[in-house]
Amino acid sequence: MRPDEPLRVIIGAGEQRWDGWIPTQREQLDLLDRATWAAWFGSRRADALLCEHVWEHLNEQQGRAAARLSLEFLKPGGFVRVAVPDANFPNAGYQRGVQIGGPGPADHPAADHQMVYTAPLLADVFTGAGFTVELLEYCDAQGQFHARDWDLNTGPIYRSLQLDHRNREGKLGFVSIVLDATKPHGEQP
Repeated sequence: MRPDEPLRVIIGAGEQRWDGWIPTQREQLDLLDRATWAAWFGSRRADALLCEHVWEHLNEQQGRAAARLSLEFLKPGGFVRVAVPDANFPNAGYQRGVQIGGPGPADHPAADHQMVYTAPLLADVFTGAGFTVELLEYCDAQGQFHARDWDLNTGPIYRSLQLDHRNREGKLGFVSIVLDATKPHGEQP
C-alpha cells in the first residue's frame, strides 16, 4: 500500500474481503496487544478500522481497553465501524445463537462470546475511550429496530440491514448493533 492511499483495515477479518480494505487476523493485529499494533502500523495511523462481530469475543473491560487502543492508532477524524450482536433483538433463535458461551460444540464461532451488548453499553465503551459515537443500526430496549442511512462504501458490514441475506422483503432475520466511533480532530495521531 502506498503511503498516500487511505489506510483502511479490517480487524479480525476471517474470510471477509472488501475492496480497498486490508484484512488482518488476530495474529497480526490483536485488539488487546499494543505491540502488535505498533509493529503493524509503525508510524502510520489508520483512516478507518472495520470490526464486524469481533468485539463480543472480549469481556467489557477488554472491550474498553481495545477501544482505547483503536483510538491511539487512528488519525484524527478517523473512525472505527463496529458491529456486534444485539441483546435487544426480539428473536429467541437469534438470542440462543449469540448468547455468552454460544450454542453447540466448543469450536462453534459463538462458543467464546464474552458479551452480548445493548446499543447504549456499546456506545459507552467507545465514548468512554474518547470517541464521538453515531449509532447506525440497533434495537432499543423495547426491541424496536432503528436504522440510519449510511454509506456501505465507507465500510461495509455484511450482518447489517443493507447486506445480510436474512433481511429481505421487509423482514428482519439477523441484525447487529452497528456504530461509527470517530476520533475527534483535536486528538493527536
